[in-house]
Amino acid sequence: MTAGVTIRTVHDVASLAAVADYFSDVWQTPRTAPPYPAEVLHSLVHAGGAVHAAYDGQRLAGASVAVLGAGRGTYSLVAAADRGLGHAVKLAQRDWALCLGARTMRWTFDPLVGRNARFNLAKLGATGTEYLVDFYGPMTDGVNDGDESDRLTVTWDLGADPGTPATSYDLAPRGPVTATAPDGDPLARRDERHLWCRVPEDIVKLRAADPALALRWRHAVREVLLTAFEDGFRATGMSRDGWYTLTREEAAA
Repeated sequence: MTAGVTIRTVHDVASLAAVADYFSDVWQTPRTAPPYPAEVLHSLVHAGGAVHAAYDGQRLAGASVAVLGAGRGTYSLVAAADRGLGHAVKLAQRDWALCLGARTMRWTFDPLVGRNARFNLAKLGATGTEYLVDFYGPMTDGVNDGDESDRLTVTWDLGADPGTPATSYDLAPRGPVTATAPDGDPLARRDERHLWCRVPEDIVKLRAADPALALRWRHAVREVLLTAFEDGFRATGMSRDGWYTLTREEAAA
């Protein structure tokens, strides 16, 4: 834990309103139209969910929202934090879920955001288990506007040591090129056991600078990953230079 940082669940109206404002700032929406209004957060807490808030001294520096799911599972609706605090926020969610007897936690993220993929797969040890096409439909926040909202579902085994990937695969891409990216370089490679797929260096900046090119990346990566998931692959790693490693379930066993 970073010195001076505390993380706790919050329940009062003022604290939940501050969390709603924080999410507005992260997703670049007016505070009058937050992605998660305070009254919704209050209802989720009342229903048994948890809103965690991270404070750097007195300053709100991160927050997350999780709810109970079916089959001894939990679902993280949203999590965001200032640089360096994301891991601590997710571990706080994990502790809350384990106290309820949960075995797994699921959430979704944009598969084109490589840094989030590496955080989820390599740092937390979650596994990408489902590809969702245009999951939310059109989005109008300042981060996702103009794109299609494909998402990758990850499943986190709460009983495993946090930070231990479900498999050890963080392999350099090899095998023949099976698809070409919009920039003309290889998009996907495959060998007899694994498949690799590359994402752009920074999709958020690319989307702002060239929305049409960003959408071409969306469709290209979608085609590779959607087919891979339908063929029994799961996302088990993400390299620092933006390559997913996907592994067949039987190969990972």
